[in-house]
Amino acid sequence: MRKKGTSKSSSGTKVKASSPARGRRASVRKETLREEPAADVVLPSAPVSATTHETPRPGAAAESTVQGALARVRGLETLESAYDAWLELRLAHGAARLRFREERERLEQQGSFLVGAVRAAGLEQAASTEPVASEGEALVPAKDGARDFLRQAEEKLTRARESLAQEEAASEAHYQAAFEEIRTTLQERVKRYLVAAPPRLRLLLRKVGATRSILHVARMSGDEPVLLLYLLTGRIPSRYGFLFDDSTEDVSLSPAPLYAEEGVTSDEIRPGAAALAERVRASGEVLPVKGILPVFVRRPEGGEDFLRLLQRGPVLEVEVAEGEGFRSILSREESERFAGHLLRLKLEGRLELEVEAG
Repeated sequence: MRKKGTSKSSSGTKVKASSPARGRRASVRKETLREEPAADVVLPSAPVSATTHETPRPGAAAESTVQGALARVRGLETLESAYDAWLELRLAHGAARLRFREERERLEQQGSFLVGAVRAAGLEQAASTEPVASEGEALVPAKDGARDFLRQAEEKLTRARESLAQEEAASEAHYQAAFEEIRTTLQERVKRYLVAAPPRLRLLLRKVGATRSILHVARMSGDEPVLLLYLLTGRIPSRYGFLFDDSTEDVSLSPAPLYAEEGVTSDEIRPGAAALAERVRASGEVLPVKGILPVFVRRPEGGEDFLRLLQRGPVLEVEVAEGEGFRSILSREESERFAGHLLRLKLEGRLELEVEAG
């Protein structure tokens, strides 16, 4: 029986095997004396493998989402179906923007973490002297190796950022092109519907004393609010059910007259009367109003009345701007001017009007 650590040669002479540890230490000393770079011993070959982590890219589904929504818009000729597809796309667009932002933040965090880790390991100051090795210790990485480590990591992060920016631009282009097509389609349909089936209004007069009154418009349904908004302002609403939306983000406040979309920020949804009038006068195809129908009525002596039809259950109440607010009790002249405005539209064949005094 042979003792451990010995072997027998072909001539029968016993030869003692060298210790693996001693052989390894000898190899280390030889490598040190040759002054060859030791970075491969310490640094991983793929220094930032996290940058290649296979996660679904935020823009991957943008085109399919857009094409699916547009197919429904093109396939169904109703206003409501087009608005449903538009709202779905807006929600998907917002979610895509959020994912892109999160991905950018992830890449920035990863780059910052990597640089911090390198600094914490002392690699930036490494190799200022000759590397020294001793038994049981790994080699100190060379200065050039540390630089290569950082350079490779930064290159991978730069490529990842560039790729993400390209995907974001492509995704944004898909959504904006789809929004433009939907707006154009809705405008064309609204114009056709106005000719084929003008909205029907019933104006209700409620006297308040001898010279003042309250005006109500009977509740409308279906496409009529969309058609009437375009008739009164020349712009389409941003949502199909805008007129009867009484939701509020704060129960202590009345519903806002604007949606936070189409250029309106969340802190602009409750403007005063003057700012709301300016928003209605502004150029654009879409008006993101909520719960109201705005209208300008010319005065014979010059100037305009700015009024809104405010949704109040079974009726719309006509209110006129006064200062930064609105009032619902109108003077006889204000009531007559508003009724005359609707009458002109009726005589032009653009709406059906019925007036009822009560």
